[in-house]
Amino acid sequence: MHQQAVVLPNGARIDEFHLIDGPDWAAALALTDEGKIVVVEQYRHGAVASSVELPAGVIEPGEDPLHAAQRELLEETGYEASTWELLLAVHPEPARHTNRAFFYFARGARRVAAQTLDHVEDIAVREVDAAELVATALEGRLLHGVHVGALLAAHARGWLAPPPSPVGGT
Repeated sequence: MHQQAVVLPNGARIDEFHLIDGPDWAAALALTDEGKIVVVEQYRHGAVASSVELPAGVIEPGEDPLHAAQRELLEETGYEASTWELLLAVHPEPARHTNRAFFYFARGARRVAAQTLDHVEDIAVREVDAAELVATALEGRLLHGVHVGALLAAHARGWLAPPPSPVGGT
């Protein structure tokens, strides 16, 4: 974080503006073939609470955002996905933060390995029905606002619809 004197486009001056330089990060909204979203639950000290979120993490210097999302999904959950598509690229808090967040929608998610967590990470992995997670977000029970936005964007695009039933199936 650093302090700046800022002159706004309208000519107004802010003598003590605090700007936070944070790293860009990427997240995966990973959907299984059964219509479940892979989420992580972990303690977030800023909220002093446990938070259900999408797998996400910092983009390493020189790393492609898509690769970062794929890496974070595998490290935090042990899941991989067969197809990936950019869902959103946003500024999570544009008033004071300089970083961007890249959300990728991943289809065909499946567990392929164990988690590989850092020593400070304590992450529980769950698969949650997509409709249930959207309802939870709409009720205001998900803490991470930018993750809520990504989830609702995927829902609005129809990407979270349940998979079609097999022909002649039940």
